[in-house]
Amino acid sequence: MDRRVFKNVLGSVIFSTIIVIIILVGLKQAEKSSRAEGRRLLEEAIFRVVIHNYAVEGHFPESLDYIVENFDIYIDTTRFIVHYEVLGANLLPDIRVFELYS
Repeated sequence: MDRRVFKNVLGSVIFSTIIVIIILVGLKQAEKSSRAEGRRLLEEAIFRVVIHNYAVEGHFPESLDYIVENFDIYIDTTRFIVHYEVLGANLLPDIRVFELYS
């Protein structure tokens, strides 16, 4: 094989490999960003429901089960763990959403 042809082929392979790596890194970043956005949206949705419940009923929901059963909230338990701790009848509950990594 001619040296110039070999250099051209090698250059093309290296260039293609770099492009593939850049695409894979970009896809991984997009996935990470999407997962973080999902966590944030779930946390905000729960918070809005808690505030709405307080405004309508005069107290915060007593449990996360109550929120899931009475409001249009879906929690994907394969992706998230929700910490919901009632601190008192008229105190805003401690609400935190944690992402499970697989």
